[in-house]
Amino acid sequence: MIVCPNCNHPNPDGAVQCEACYTPLPATTSCPGCGATVQADASFCGQCGYNLRSANSGVEPTVAPDTPVEATPSGSPIEASALPPTAVATPQGLQMPSNEGSPPPTIPSEPVSGEQEIPTPPPVVTPPPVNVAEPEPASKEDEEEEASFFEALPDITIEPAPATEPETPPAPAPEPAPAAAAPPATPSPSRTQLQQVSARLVHVKSDTQIELPQNLSVIHIGKANDRVPPDIDVSGFENSEVVSRIHADIRVEGDAYYIEDVGSSNGTYVNGMSLLPGNRHRLRPGDRVSMGKGDLVSFLFQIS
Repeated sequence: MIVCPNCNHPNPDGAVQCEACYTPLPATTSCPGCGATVQADASFCGQCGYNLRSANSGVEPTVAPDTPVEATPSGSPIEASALPPTAVATPQGLQMPSNEGSPPPTIPSEPVSGEQEIPTPPPVVTPPPVNVAEPEPASKEDEEEEASFFEALPDITIEPAPATEPETPPAPAPEPAPAAAAPPATPSPSRTQLQQVSARLVHVKSDTQIELPQNLSVIHIGKANDRVPPDIDVSGFENSEVVSRIHADIRVEGDAYYIEDVGSSNGTYVNGMSLLPGNRHRLRPGDRVSMGKGDLVSFLFQIS
């Protein structure tokens, strides 16, 4: 059994890669001391402690013995003089050069096994000469007839075609005047029109209504300061000393309103529950929002 070094999955002997993670498995061999399966690059056997390095170094490589190569016996070469002469066709008027002074061509020797009959080539048939008829020069009478034919042709004068004046396209007909656009129909008062949602804060003690700005996505509540000027200034209400200069923010997302405390000194409360700084709380109609402890500066949230 071969254990994968990557995922420790047991694999059967002889496996090349892990069955679980497909990692290549190390090559294994058998310990010469106890026969246990060990890795091929291991130094000692994990079962009996046998020194595998000394066992591997003592084995000499096997060298294949030299095998003598038998030479193929060469047969007696065929003499060039034993071949019969070959007839060659020669065109008329040409003479073949004499080969009396030149040595006979050398034919490479080939091994011949046993007695072999040399085939006699068939005689070469000389084709009959082909007589090519030479063209006869044109006679003087033919030249005179050809010259008289061209003289009898009348002179043809090619006159250029008369220039044509470009045609003037007719003037386009005047387009009819567009009809007067009908005035847009006045919507009937019975149709339902989309009304913009407006929200407000109503001071509990004075019943003063403060409309929330519809053009702002973040509305700052507090008192006058140089860092973040408030969009809703509560310094004119009774007990406003409990309200911090940068007290709370109301965030507008679509038709939803969220209030969060931005690190005020006395905290922000919704229906008596304190808000952690940075935690948003969605406002619903009728929620009571208090700035500071003791419910001294409180407002009711309303939507219309």
